Amino acid sequence: MRIATWNVNSVKQRLEHLLRLLAEAAPDVICLQELKCVDEAFPRAEIEAAGYNVITHGQKAFNGVAILSKLPLEEAKRGLPGNDADGHARYAEAIVSVPAGAVRIASIYLPNGNPIGTEKFAYKLAWMDRLIAHTRDLLALEEPLVLAGDFNVIPEPRDARKPENWTTDALFQPETRAKFRELLNLGLTDAVRACDDGPGPFTFWDYKAGAFQRNDGIRIDHLVLSPEAADRLRGASVHKHTRSWDKPSDHVPVSIELDLR
Repeated sequence: MRIATWNVNSVKQRLEHLLRLLAEAAPDVICLQELKCVDEAFPRAEIEAAGYNVITHGQKAFNGVAILSKLPLEEAKRGLPGNDADGHARYAEAIVSVPAGAVRIASIYLPNGNPIGTEKFAYKLAWMDRLIAHTRDLLALEEPLVLAGDFNVIPEPRDARKPENWTTDALFQPETRAKFRELLNLGLTDAVRACDDGPGPFTFWDYKAGAFQRNDGIRIDHLVLSPEAADRLRGASVHKHTRSWDKPSDHVPVSIELDLR
């Protein structure tokens, strides 16, 4: 089973790219982030015509996440528990039935948090605390679990081409990285890092100053797995070539292969 994640940076602007990826990579499930549209504006008809079921949690002009699946999506949940007043569309979760039973998948768009020292950074850390608490509850179910998305976290220096350029950025702050380690320390596996010791691979290149051409990237798009999913991990891929497409997203898709027969 191929499960992918991609921050598309506006699904309406990148619809042609998304359909191209679905045809090329043929993921069984793909989690999308930064839709930048409300649910009603999501290009559902085009995605369903490509053979995918859809759940969305959209927001006008900002944020937004989705899960697309060739298999039926069950028990869909929208929004991260822990703060009913949080109106940001950053989390969606569903179950996909497979021959081996079921796999629970979440699409995550974790807050950026910049600039540090502001309420935006405090919100990022609080959101990560909520994610940790919810993940702890999900792990108690003892089922294959995949948390996939744009985590806006550079976990280690080897996850940046030039880590010294990120020391004042919320993505690379000690507090941010500590929260990500706390999440992993619940018993989760960073799928890409389990398959590649680095340095890199990178999943994001800024639009400015030829960052992609110089491979001045960072790894912030992650798929993290429960023990029941990690035991079935067979490989991980970063689809770097999509960053060279015309008018691309600044992120590239990441996919994993799980043996869920």
